[in-house]
Parts: sequence; C-alpha cells; structure tokens
Amino acid sequence: MIIETINASKISNMNTPEKIECLIVGSGPAGYTAAIYAARADMKPIMYAGMQPGGQLTITTDVENYPGYPDGIMGPEMMEQFRKQAERFGTDVRYGMITSVDFSGKPPYKVIADENHEILAETVIIATGASAKWLGIPSEEKLNGRGVSACAVCDGFFFKCKDVAIVGAGDTACEEASYLAKICSKVYMIVRRDEFRASKAMQHRVLNTPNIEVLFNSVTDEILGESKVDGARIKNATTGEMRNIDVQGFFVAIGHKPNTDVFKDFLDMDETGYLLTVPGTSKTNIEGVFACGDAQDKVYRQAVTAAGSGCMAALDAERYLAAKHSPVA
Repeated sequence: MIIETINASKISNMNTPEKIECLIVGSGPAGYTAAIYAARADMKPIMYAGMQPGGQLTITTDVENYPGYPDGIMGPEMMEQFRKQAERFGTDVRYGMITSVDFSGKPPYKVIADENHEILAETVIIATGASAKWLGIPSEEKLNGRGVSACAVCDGFFFKCKDVAIVGAGDTACEEASYLAKICSKVYMIVRRDEFRASKAMQHRVLNTPNIEVLFNSVTDEILGESKVDGARIKNATTGEMRNIDVQGFFVAIGHKPNTDVFKDFLDMDETGYLLTVPGTSKTNIEGVFACGDAQDKVYRQAVTAAGSGCMAALDAERYLAAKHSPVA
C-alpha cells in the first residue's frame, strides 16, 4: 500500500509546533473510520498511519465477512478504499510513526512524530491495533495468507470440510478450535505442554468434541507446502519424535500484543497492554484521548467491530470538542 507523503518535506522543516484539533494514531478499519467521521465533522484530522498502513488487513488475502462486499475483497484493496474515502473528506494521511506523547496536564497534548516533529493536538484518537504473536519459523512467514492465519473466525470458512491445525493452549485457542470443529473435518490442536492454560469449561468443550485431536507436549517443527499449506511436521517435546500431519490450514492462536507501548506512562491498560476505556464509550482515563479498534478490544478483534469503534471514537472526540468550545451559560 502506498501512502502519499506530499507534505513530508514541509513537515520536517517546521520549527514551530503544529496545532491541530484531531490526531489519529494508526490506520486500519478503526483509524480510517474515525478519520472519515472526524473529517466530515470538520475536525481536520491528521492521521499517522504507522509502519504498516492499513493494519493487519494488509497481510490478509480474501475478506468475505465484511458487509458490503458480496463477492469478497482482498485485504490490501479494502484498506486502500478506506484510505481514499478518508482522504476524500479531507483527512491528511501521513506515513510515519508517533514516537512519544505527553498526556500530562491539559490539552492540547504534545505528541512527537518521527522523533522530531512536534504536534499539539486538542484530541487524540488511538487506533494502533494489535499484532498477532507468531511461532517464528520461516515457513510460517512464507505461507502467511496461503493457509497460515492468526484468526480462525476470519479465515476458517476457507477450510470448510478440510483438515486443519491450530496452535495454542489458552481460552482463545480452545474457542477457535471449537469454532473450526464445526466447519472443518478434523482439527489438530497443538499444545506445547502436557496441559491446557484454558479454563476448565473450555478444556471440557475441546476434549469432548469428537473431531478435535489434542497433541500434548508438541511443538511445530515446520509448516509444509510450497505455494500453500499441505501439512505440518510436529515434534514431540518429550521424546523428540517427529510426526507429519496432513492439513490444509494452519492457525496460530498464541495471543496478540496490542501496539500501545508508547502510551504506557499515561493511559490505563490491562496486564497485557490493552487500553481500558469507559464502558460503552471510547474514552480513556485522560481527557480528550480516545481509543478504538484492537488496541482496546481483546474479545472480538474483527474489522467490522474495529470500524464501529472508530466511529464511536470520532463521535466522542467531536462531542468533547463541542462541549469544550461551547459558551458557558
């Protein structure tokens, strides 16, 4: 994906802080939706799209569960359309990173982009998303999007009536294994230790599903296939014995890491780094700072829910500014 950088040289030469109403940090469905709403509200948003503009959907092939695309759409193409729509209403989309923030005191907040450009923002919308944790083996990267996935709910449909494998031992892995078992012929669940980390209820569900075979004390040595997944080589962590399994899909469910480290000194987070928001809103613990998308959602993590929360963040920011600038009766 190409992000236009028309103003890049102008920005880098600014000696004074850039004062703006709305800064959007991160792109993807949440960020771009926030940008569309903020721009239409005449907030003149500036977006820093990050090092992977478009987020996780840029490494996703077919997207078939987003409303409005009856024939499906490629993830990168979808994000390109989101970007164009945001820019159509006046969003200034910039390729770059927010490298530090200062949310102490009252707004406008000082934000540093690309280590040397200072921005003073009345509102900040955080849409930095989360990154899937991967196993770190070469074949995983090679076959990503060609049978390898980190989202069973997103991509499981493509493996209907086929055999698949899933790696993980927690509640999410068990939930995704159960989901896959409903549509796939067989699900191999690869668990590194001799026990689950999931709750007893989730363990019971998995162990009582006939077409789920749990491989305890097992690790993935290699995912097999040239242009697409056609198997996996599994190593018994206790005996060292190797075993090949015939699968057409390989799912990694070992967790996600929210991209929120830059905000850790100011915003409330849970133990894994997901931003905490006031229930039913996008409001964080800091006045004028809002969070949306996978940076604050560890439950659903879908493009459509991210887009919805991006809308919420922009509306919350708009109402915050309106209240702040309204005359006191």
